[in-house]
Amino acid sequence: MTYLESIFDRLGRAGARPVIGEVRDGRIVSTTGAELLTGVHKARGFLRARGLRAGDRCALLAPNSTRWAAANLALMAEGIIAVPLYARQAPAELAAMVGDSSPACLISSDEVLAAEVERHLPAKVGTVLLEALFAGEGEGPLQPRHQADSDPVVIIYTSGTSGEPKGVILNAGNVNHMLPSTNARLDQLMGTRAGMENPADRIFHYGPFCFAASWILLLTALSRNSVLTLSTDLAKLSDELKLAAPDYFINVPIFLERVRRRIEETIDQRGRLASAVFRRARRAFLALRTGKSRIGDSLCLALGSRVMFPAIRKSVGPNLRALICGSAPLSVETQLFFMMLGIPVLQVYGLTETTAICTLDGPQDIEPGRVGKAVPGTEMKLAEDGEILVRGPHIFPGYWQRPAETAKALEGGWFHTGDQGEVNARGNWRITGRMKDLIILNSGHNVAPEPLEHELSERLPGAQIVLIGNRRSSLAALVTANSSPGVEPGAIQAALEAVNAGLPHYKQIRSFEIIAEPFSAESGLVTTMGKLKREAIAARYAAEIERMYQKKPA
Repeated sequence: MTYLESIFDRLGRAGARPVIGEVRDGRIVSTTGAELLTGVHKARGFLRARGLRAGDRCALLAPNSTRWAAANLALMAEGIIAVPLYARQAPAELAAMVGDSSPACLISSDEVLAAEVERHLPAKVGTVLLEALFAGEGEGPLQPRHQADSDPVVIIYTSGTSGEPKGVILNAGNVNHMLPSTNARLDQLMGTRAGMENPADRIFHYGPFCFAASWILLLTALSRNSVLTLSTDLAKLSDELKLAAPDYFINVPIFLERVRRRIEETIDQRGRLASAVFRRARRAFLALRTGKSRIGDSLCLALGSRVMFPAIRKSVGPNLRALICGSAPLSVETQLFFMMLGIPVLQVYGLTETTAICTLDGPQDIEPGRVGKAVPGTEMKLAEDGEILVRGPHIFPGYWQRPAETAKALEGGWFHTGDQGEVNARGNWRITGRMKDLIILNSGHNVAPEPLEHELSERLPGAQIVLIGNRRSSLAALVTANSSPGVEPGAIQAALEAVNAGLPHYKQIRSFEIIAEPFSAESGLVTTMGKLKREAIAARYAAEIERMYQKKPA
């Protein structure tokens, strides 16, 4: 049975039980397995009536919703290759991806956004509103078309070091391999559940389905006995989380770091006694972990565990068995913080090209600061230069219409991740950095710095610009004055505002710091060929970088 057949079978067995829901006006609007299958059937009838055939591509531009999930299943069931797009991306960037993938149609929930995208295209694609897919009654077979392992099912765009997005093709074989792996890890977390009579997993999700990890989570949730609740308003994430009361959910580091700060601020506001008890308990927890405990540490930790931690844990999620975190490195301090509260944080490492996952912490085998062992069927090793190489049934077959880049990425039969790492004797991996210059924000967004640096430098003649942002919540810029009269705070701010105006939120540069001296080969900050030594610059100006991130964002 293929992954898609398993999903359809599970939805059919769920019948009148809820399988997915959306938070709307302070309540969860649920959809049953039977209702979701009906929606999928209607959408398939619409796609066939429009003349779409197996092998065609169809772009899907909409925020997460039950209908998004139904449309995605309908496309796959008809053998149509889905091209999910990020609804918060700039229209020009979306147009570049639409133009590259040449879809037979563009399904969008936002008519205005779709029109903006079409305006940037040389020829119209033809937009279909998402709601139109479900207006008919549905015709044709109920079961999905048979898929061979080599059949492409999705093209997910990811940014490269050049800043130009590349379409990552994932095929049925990739997904057929990945879903049993994700389900096996979740079974370890929840306890193996055989049969529909057992309680369903409660899952909450806020990440866009156009990201590989979110897309895999959606398929995993629909393939197992679970109820997936979708966030519909990031500004109300805390309230939505309380309403969903999940057993687990996927996070990016920036969210967990915000939750940690909110907890710490709340405790400080409760007064000196509460703050003292909490901080003593935290010091004791860390000391006991490192074997450097002092007299009284066990008592302090016991007091915190009895008096404070249960209430804090309940405020995060009363039913939480674990937090799952990926997309970017999570600080050890934040991971230990939640572990102290009794909430395990399972780290995941993977890329779109690896069907989202290479490693995943086991619930009983967490090593803070590392991302766990390779999932079954995945081989990982280090190249001579420290790059992580991966192979297995989950490795993508190639980039859409980019044979040269595909060959380079898969050279020697291994996928070259572009990440540096190390593995210890226990088989747990740690990611130490990027082989190239791609900036990975705490939100999980990838940003190529060079195009933005070039655009800024054109507006600030004579200045050198280096973007900073790895493992940070936003981008910032180091700008050299180089004795140029035009490089002054007002001019830099104006240049930033001009550049930011056409960018999506995660590419906007929020602050800057002026560096008096130029980056040069003599100072060790530029190669003899004139290329910036980014790591050396970041180390030299660490204090200035910290100062930027203490500023109020521009």
